[in-house]
Amino acid sequence: MSNGVFLLSLTGQIESAVFPDFDDIYCKYCFTYGSDWAITSGLEEGISQIGKCSRDDRQSFVWNFPLDVTFKSTNPFGWPQIVISVYGLDAFGNDVVRGYGLCHIPIAAGQYKKTLPMFVPESTTLLQKLTCWLTGRRPEYVEPRILGQGEGREVTRVRSQGWVKVCFNTITRDIQQLGYSTRSSSNSHSCLSL
Repeated sequence: MSNGVFLLSLTGQIESAVFPDFDDIYCKYCFTYGSDWAITSGLEEGISQIGKCSRDDRQSFVWNFPLDVTFKSTNPFGWPQIVISVYGLDAFGNDVVRGYGLCHIPIAAGQYKKTLPMFVPESTTLLQKLTCWLTGRRPEYVEPRILGQGEGREVTRVRSQGWVKVCFNTITRDIQQLGYSTRSSSNSHSCLSL
């Protein structure tokens, strides 16, 4: 008997990224989830090594940064999301954000590949843009987890910039005993692009 608790186990990796016209970037990840959720094992956040842009036509960054975490919950509300932040150095040597992206952890057990479009906040006025350029401080979120929450999130002007590829392997345990169905509509043994 599950005592009203189910488990969600995730392994995988943040595989690669494409950010045209940038070099020497790294990524950070964190998870955001509802109040009924808790991490029972693994890491809630991490930071990768610095990657260099490949010199071929793809111009990709390869991190192959591992993910390994297990959640427990009594309620699917607040299903976990991964929030990825990418950083690099600007021309003045300042560490600046190159992009934010997020997605929900897949609900059905299986292997999945997701391509996350990334975005960066932008200054709203010409004076703010000039001030940011002069000081070397660009707009960024103090707490990236707010991107995965509905409450307290204000409207922000953003610009699309690059993408990150993530591979997930998910397993659920005891969720069916609580009356929830997580069957995938396609073969869970193949890598699904979502």
